[in-house]
Amino acid sequence: MPNADVAKPHTPALPPLREVIARHGLDARRSLGQHFLLDGNLTGRIARAAGDLSGRHVIEIGPGPGGLTRALLETAAASVTAIEVDPRAIAAMHELAAQSHDRLRVVAADAIKTDLVALVAAPRVVVANLPYNIATPLLVGWLRQAAAFEHLVLMFQLEVAERICANPGTHAYGRLSVLAQWTCTATLALRIPPAAFVPPPKVFSAVVVLTPLPRQPDPALFARMERLTAAAFGQRRKMLRGALRNAGGKALLTAAGIAAERRAETLSISEFDRLVRLYG
Repeated sequence: MPNADVAKPHTPALPPLREVIARHGLDARRSLGQHFLLDGNLTGRIARAAGDLSGRHVIEIGPGPGGLTRALLETAAASVTAIEVDPRAIAAMHELAAQSHDRLRVVAADAIKTDLVALVAAPRVVVANLPYNIATPLLVGWLRQAAAFEHLVLMFQLEVAERICANPGTHAYGRLSVLAQWTCTATLALRIPPAAFVPPPKVFSAVVVLTPLPRQPDPALFARMERLTAAAFGQRRKMLRGALRNAGGKALLTAAGIAAERRAETLSISEFDRLVRLYG
């Protein structure tokens, strides 16, 4: 029988992240939406925001030099899969993988084109400092299959994070709010100042924790909600009878029990749910 007292393999001390950046020429590139988070206290807080990761398969998008990756490897996660498109960062991540005792897999791929469900076994948790330039399309793509994930712990520009978590009747409430809160509970867990990043972005960032709801819309219904919210919020100042004129207008709203004079930002998630089930 194996000796239960045998210690885990020793992990050599990792080099400072700034040394990794210098060695691989990993200057952050605007074209890739890169802003690296190097503060170990912050990356640890982000990893902990995902809750107990024991037995979970974690997916990270755009790990860069690996600051958050290191924090995730310090958890009890069964595995970490890092998806990266930048060859410089891929080389840096392979160095970290070599010291991870087979817990880190590096995938050279464009996250937008990657099917996470096919790539990583359940139970899946996404924890990522998302590249700013693709953050919203990535989120909407994952919301389409939200039932496949236990949690999504994602960093966005603060403005985007506030839109995801916004309440009806507020300026930030819009299409992204509805899609996110129709499928998940959404909590703004952590605000991060620009100075925490290398290089500093011009805006604050924030971490949002999304937990999929037990009941999820089927793909056809989700697609209808995408079309409905695009029409409803397409011209925010219009009353719904005008914004939805090409989708049934006043008759549709009457059937849903919603006054035609209301505007999209005043509708609750449950009212949007009622409306989309009547929407063709």
